[in-house]
Formats: sequence, structure tokens, C-alpha cells
Amino acid sequence: MNHNATAATSSPSSPALSERERAVAEKFAAGLTYRQIGEALFIAPSTVRTHLAAIYEKLGVRNKVALAAHLNGIASLPPDKPSALPGASPVLAIFPIECLSDEERWRRFANGLSSDITVDLARYADLPVIAFHTMKSLGSKPADFVADGKALGAAYILSGQLRADDTRIRLTIELADARNGVSLWSERYDRPVEDIFALQDSLTESVINVLAGCFGAIATIGRNAVRRKPPASLRAYDLYLLGVEQHNTFSRAGNAEAIRLFSRALELDPTLVRAWTELAYAYSIEAGNCFGRDPQASIEKWRAAVENAIRLDPFDSSACNCFGDLMGCLGDLDAAERAYKRAFECGPNHADTLALLAGSKALVAGDPAEAIPLIERAMRLNPLAPPWYFGMHGRVLFCAGRHREAIAALRRTTPDSPNVLMFLALSHAASGDSTEAAGFVARLAAEFPDFSVEGFISGYPVTNPGAVNAIRDAAKLAGLG
Repeated sequence: MNHNATAATSSPSSPALSERERAVAEKFAAGLTYRQIGEALFIAPSTVRTHLAAIYEKLGVRNKVALAAHLNGIASLPPDKPSALPGASPVLAIFPIECLSDEERWRRFANGLSSDITVDLARYADLPVIAFHTMKSLGSKPADFVADGKALGAAYILSGQLRADDTRIRLTIELADARNGVSLWSERYDRPVEDIFALQDSLTESVINVLAGCFGAIATIGRNAVRRKPPASLRAYDLYLLGVEQHNTFSRAGNAEAIRLFSRALELDPTLVRAWTELAYAYSIEAGNCFGRDPQASIEKWRAAVENAIRLDPFDSSACNCFGDLMGCLGDLDAAERAYKRAFECGPNHADTLALLAGSKALVAGDPAEAIPLIERAMRLNPLAPPWYFGMHGRVLFCAGRHREAIAALRRTTPDSPNVLMFLALSHAASGDSTEAAGFVARLAAEFPDFSVEGFISGYPVTNPGAVNAIRDAAKLAGLG
């Protein structure tokens, strides 16, 4: 145990952690998953989640970034006060799920589900989440949206109801505007009653990925609200949301605008981890798609951005994956594999992370056989899958030799990206359809004259030998230099 962690957890300004809570906090801050922590401490993963909720409350932190900062002796904001930063993210308050069943076991289930959703949203969402134990004292629904939202410093309020019998569970979740109680999004989940713990995990994963993905309900609501604001009033988080939208077009103009928006967001709030991560990915796309004049300069900017993200939050799964891609680009494949392992450990149920990992396993480093199960799980977890999931699915299928399926997936993704056109040309060529392949080759030459297969291989990067050979062989068939 390091001295800073001991000092932080025994600070007179916050309640001391128990020995068990301290052990859980330190292992979580070290990057271990719930399951790994449970195995090390001989407790269930659900118990780990419960301990983390209590730890967040006692230490006065909202998320894993603040937890890591606290354990390292860095002061953080109190849990129930809005951030003083002018560009700060809005805050989410999750009221405990209301159980409409009289049976005690379902009351316990609803309580555990509320805790799981709170803790996991704090890990994966792009905004602070108020600790579960704080919210538990307030009941299952806001008495007064305006008053409660103001007291909590919350922009959004999440509430839910659970109905259950011996055969089925029905969970209804609603996201509301804390200022006025207007419903912004709602969803109903029906599940058969089987293994109670597997059911709890399944419902948690479904709610998290629909809410917290890059095009999830919270981000979509945020972007729609941002568009109604005058440009001069945009905060860091607003700029970040707009940047993600532009970034996911994967076009030259969209990527350049994303870099501008992320950079501006970071001027307002240099601690916004996801903005650093997305900026890093934008520079990686600039390098791999030959959008910039100097690919090496793009890679150096990629490196600076992702290192900032990792420094601020070494447990952010997307940042870990992005760092792995960078290590592959720099030729350190062992470091790339370590980073991908950490990304999976930090985000095993986060659809965006799994989709990114699938592409990395197939093209960069690791076991390509793991890629298809990863992308398929990502798409099951997130029914709101953005177009880039299909692009990732397409390139993974191409590397697996499933060229017709790759074409079907690629036709559902962003049409203005040179690497999508390349994989469409390669997949058609490998399928024996030279005419279709030639059409995509011609589009590449006309629309992206600076793009090249070798530039993509070196800048993406593509370092798995099987993927490199498959791309080069299909490029010869397509007449793509």
C-alpha cells in the first residue's frame, strides 16, 4: 500500500474506509476487474460493486477518475456539488429503482441493480454520476424535479420501476430533464427469470450501453440540446459531444472539424479524459487515412493526446485501446497486447470498447480469432450501434476471409471514409467481382488521391501478419496500389 493511498483513505475530511473497502478501492484503482477483485478477496463480483458504491460515497467521488485521484492524494470535488469548472460535464443523478413487488428478494434485486447501474455508468459514461449511497437516502423518485435537481447539481435524473414474478422481470427506465421533469428517453426491458446474478448483469449491461455509448441516449440528447445554444455559450462537454459527431463521419472535413472541437474543449477543460482520447483517435485517423500532409506529425500528436488521457485516467478502456494502437504503430507489439488486455479488463461489458478491440485484435496485435466474438457482442450489447460499428465489423470479417459478409457490413457504415472504400474494393476483389472492385478503386483515386494501401497499413496500423497479407493480396487483385 502506498503512503498517499493510506493518507487519502484516512483523511479527517472524509469517513475512513474499512479494511475490505480499502482493499477493493486499491485493487480497482490498480485496474483489476470486478471478477478479479472478487477472486482475490473471495467475494462475489456483485459484492465488489456494492463496496465500490460505498467507497465512492465515503471518499466523496463520482467516478473512477476521481477515485484514482483521491487514492493518489489529489483533492477532488465533493460528491453533491456541481463542478466549478466553466466547461464541466453535466451531472447525472440515478434514483434507486422502485420495486413494485412485495417479495423481499425482488427488493434486494432492485437495490443491487440500482447500485450496479450507478457504478458502471460512473465507469463508462462521459459525465459524472452521483454516488449510489447518496441517492439511496432520497427514495426511488424525485419529490420535486426542480428542487432536487438543483440540490444535487444534476442536469439529468434517471429513475426506474421493477415488476417481477416467478417467471419474468420487467424493468422500466426513464431519463428526465432535472430542470423540469420532462421525459427525455425511456425503455422497457423484459427478461425471463433464470440465474438471478446473470439476469442482474444482463439488465445492467443493456441499460449502460443504451445510455452511455458514443451515440447512446445521453450523448444524443446532449447534442440535440447543444445545437440550440449560441456558439459563444458552448462548454467543454458541449464541444466534445459535437466533436464526437464530426469524428464519427470519418471524412476528411469531419475529422478536421473534430480535431478543432476537441482542441477547443480541452482549452476549456484540460481534464476531460474522453476529449483527449477522441482527439487521439482523430489524429490516428488523420494518419491512417492520409488526411494530413505529414503522417509522422499526426502520429506524434496522437501520442501526446493519448498519453494525456492515460495520465488522467489509466483505467479508461477506450484510452487503453487507443494507446495499444499507438504502440502497434510504433512497433512495440508486446506493449500493444498489454494495453488491449487492460482495455478489456477495464471495459469488458462496454460496447464501444469491445468494438474498438475487435478491430485492434484483427489488424494490429493479439489473437485475430477473438475479433469476431468481440464485435458481435458489442452489437448485441448496443442496439443503438453507430455506423462505425459496421465498418469495424466489415474489416474484421474481411480479415477472417468472409468477404461477402464484409461487403454487407461495410455498406451499412460511413460512405465518405477512404478506408471503407478500400475495404469494399478489397472485399469485392477477393470475392471475384472485379467490376465492383474497380468502381471503388476509381472513387478512391478521384476523392482521396493522397490515400494509399501502404499508408493505411503503416498509419492505422496493420501489423498482424495475416491481416497485412490479406490486404496486400486483395489490393493486387483490385489493382489498388
